[in-house]
Amino acid sequence: MLDSNIISSLQQISGKEQVLTDKADLICYSYDATQKQYLPDVVVHPANTAEVSQIMQLACKEKIPVFPRGAGTGFTGGSVPTSGGIVMGLTRLDKILEIDEENLIATIEPGVVTADLQKTVEKVGLFYPPDPASLKVSTMGGNVAECAGGPRCVKYGVTKDYILGLEIVTPTGDIIKTGGPTMKGVVGYDLTKLICGSEGTLAIITKIIVKLLPKPEAKKTMLVLFDSIDGAAQAVSAIIGGKIIPTTLEFLDARTLDCIREGTDLEVPDDARAVLLIEVDGDREFLDKQVGKISEIVTPLGTVEIRVADTAAESEELWQIRRSVSASLRRVNPDKYNEDICVPRSKVPVMIRKIDSIADKYQIPIVNFGHAGDGNIHVNIMIDGKVPGEEEKAEQAIIEVFKGALELGGTMSGEHGVGIMKQPFIPMELSTPAVDYMKTIKRALDPQNILNPGKIFPSDNTKVEAA
Repeated sequence: MLDSNIISSLQQISGKEQVLTDKADLICYSYDATQKQYLPDVVVHPANTAEVSQIMQLACKEKIPVFPRGAGTGFTGGSVPTSGGIVMGLTRLDKILEIDEENLIATIEPGVVTADLQKTVEKVGLFYPPDPASLKVSTMGGNVAECAGGPRCVKYGVTKDYILGLEIVTPTGDIIKTGGPTMKGVVGYDLTKLICGSEGTLAIITKIIVKLLPKPEAKKTMLVLFDSIDGAAQAVSAIIGGKIIPTTLEFLDARTLDCIREGTDLEVPDDARAVLLIEVDGDREFLDKQVGKISEIVTPLGTVEIRVADTAAESEELWQIRRSVSASLRRVNPDKYNEDICVPRSKVPVMIRKIDSIADKYQIPIVNFGHAGDGNIHVNIMIDGKVPGEEEKAEQAIIEVFKGALELGGTMSGEHGVGIMKQPFIPMELSTPAVDYMKTIKRALDPQNILNPGKIFPSDNTKVEAA
């Protein structure tokens, strides 16, 4: 419980109506998509950079932990207030400040919803490519903090590839500008890239300068069904080897297709054991040629069926198979552990077979889909948490999934980050000197450990050692 003087000071900074202390209000800011719950002492919604700075100065002086928060859509507990303190909601900073059509950049505040930015720049013929699944809700500040990805990253890259500069507030309340509106800049350390992906542990983002691209003239969607995951993976490598970089290369494995058949009315042939959802974009005159070449490449690789959309409505029908996955999973079991490992794309079939073996070993369903173009597999371990022993089996299965990915030269997180959920497993992937190096940066920039404490780095008594 915070002293009443602290609450009063926060009210003076941001206004009484922007400072929440009732338990019913606090509960709304106590969890994210993980459903792990930690109650804050207070929630404050600043209106601008100056207020963020004043709040951090107060927190620094009083040694109060501060947890920056956007829309709370994260899957690793990155924004949850694990030690009470202040949740700083940044959704009031929601302005698109400038769209510079000549220099192809935009300056925005962190509370801007990702999809709103995309729609706004597309109205003037521009394009912001990163497209996390939560884009209709997630905010740009959270996207930068987690370095969000999405289906289009196989061609266009992830969030950090589009961040040119930031305005940030440090744990001591200083206001700093990093980078800027130029495409080049090598004066001093690259603080912009340091902050991107730091999960709110080093600074609070208050402005973002993003790079834009010209909007592609058109796009075309195709759905390819294969008789094995091996054929689908070979197709990915063959397409890219054929000098075609699709906008998206999404895959669904056999268990996912079983869920779709059982849970929806969508037509999926019984002999289909893997799917690639492929989208290409660019000049309209070249799209049919690209689709034709892709069809030639994939046909000998065990294709069951190829569907090509000729209209926007047909494209939406093809995407329905992918979008139906989340709802159909709940028919398998009510509770889900959602991991996002990443392996070299040629190793996807090997990893899927490893996961199938793990599912058989622990007798729990594991459903896989994701971004085949960059080897990012969303591993969904489906359990009924009310059944004794199910959670323990899932936790053991997760460790084996991570070990399998690392054995193939992969990583235990492609785009969800670490937060609190993957903390114990950090030593499986990062060496002690590497972790110590990162902790040194954290201590130097946040010596009192007040900014999003308890995230990323495991405590000594919770770590899982590498195999």
